[in-house]
Amino acid sequence: MYLSRFLSLHTLWVTVSSVMQHYPSVWGHYDVCKTQIYTEEGKVWDYMACQPEARDMIKYVKVTLDPPDITCGDPPETFCAMGNPYMCNNECDASTQELAHPPELMFDLEGRHPSTFWQSTTWKDYPKPLHVNITLSWNKTIELTDNIVITFESGRPDQMILEKSLDYGRTWQPYQYYATDCLDAFHMDPKSVRDLSQHTVLEIICTEEYSTGYMTNSKIIHFEIKDRFAFFAGPRLHNMASLYGQLDTTKKLRDFFTVTDLRIRLLRPATGEIYVDEQHLARYFYAISDIRVYGRCKCNLHATGCKEENKRLLCECEHNTTGPDCGKCKKNYQGRPWSPGSYLPIPKGTANICIPSISSIGTNVCDNELLHCQNGGTCINNVRCQCPPAYTGILCEKLRCEREPGGCGRSSARGRAAPGPGLLLLLLLLLLLLPLLPLLPAARAC
Repeated sequence: MYLSRFLSLHTLWVTVSSVMQHYPSVWGHYDVCKTQIYTEEGKVWDYMACQPEARDMIKYVKVTLDPPDITCGDPPETFCAMGNPYMCNNECDASTQELAHPPELMFDLEGRHPSTFWQSTTWKDYPKPLHVNITLSWNKTIELTDNIVITFESGRPDQMILEKSLDYGRTWQPYQYYATDCLDAFHMDPKSVRDLSQHTVLEIICTEEYSTGYMTNSKIIHFEIKDRFAFFAGPRLHNMASLYGQLDTTKKLRDFFTVTDLRIRLLRPATGEIYVDEQHLARYFYAISDIRVYGRCKCNLHATGCKEENKRLLCECEHNTTGPDCGKCKKNYQGRPWSPGSYLPIPKGTANICIPSISSIGTNVCDNELLHCQNGGTCINNVRCQCPPAYTGILCEKLRCEREPGGCGRSSARGRAAPGPGLLLLLLLLLLLLPLLPLLPAARAC
């Protein structure tokens, strides 16, 4: 009994595994661009929308500071401890590694003690504003997938703007305003992401949540990506199909989460008070210990890979597309206009592959992408199919015996004809009657 159960379970497992072998492992992740399926014509490619995995994009960022000489330490200067204007024995010196605070320390591994961080010069030129622009550039279009998180070693700034660019820094748009007093700083009523909805998710808001002073647990500023996703996918992002559907059909929503560059505009350091203490200006500066940006290369749903080449991120395009973002069709595959892939229908989406140009079909007889050698044939240099002995034709689509005298007989590659249903029923009836044959003479004797 146990053996039969095991064999039944094993048979079920083999069946399910064979069905799921070439299917995406998780619905909605779009982590497979194509898979081989079996049809009456043999193995063929089934294409689907695909995208790279999300990753830590800070690994590939280039940072620029404006003004360029805003980092402390050249010349060396002292600054005051956080929250205590009378402890001004800390030193920043660019010529000494232990005392330097260069920009790259915004992106190094956290967890070290003492912590490492970038730091600006102090507000020694007050009342002239202490303005700093920190620009993060990827030279690649990326799609944000998680919250942008900025951790300050100093107090969080009284005024700050997070901006984005979609054209490699040529133009900028605000993402979010941050202030201790939004009305006074930016003439905007304070709001939080919780005040938004599906219909207002693209609204640019000013928030006061992240602009308190020197509290030890108040060092982090967020730009909430996931909270905005949740308006469509639910609080725990379980309904990603709904989010993907909205991203697919609403270009403004898709563009909202897409950037080539980010810019952090620091406009006023944390003062912790209503007024600035002009006697202790060394207590006012900016210091950032960590910046986190998670996202994926934008490949227009035509790639699962994104590689770094010559310090630039490039999509590893499929679907016969090419370009940094897979934004055009390859040569000889311009049989119809290029189109991005689509998340719909869930879960595989639509690949919208580029197809061969009419002028190229004569030269590319086969390519293992769209023009397949059938019945086990092999494509040789895109110019001919090497067919098995029993087959012929440009794509090995014909039986060789069809061209021979007498045509295809019973011994051809087609094999013998399968018995029809009538014959099968007759055989079954004979099998049932066989045990009764010995009884027939006895019945006649009676």
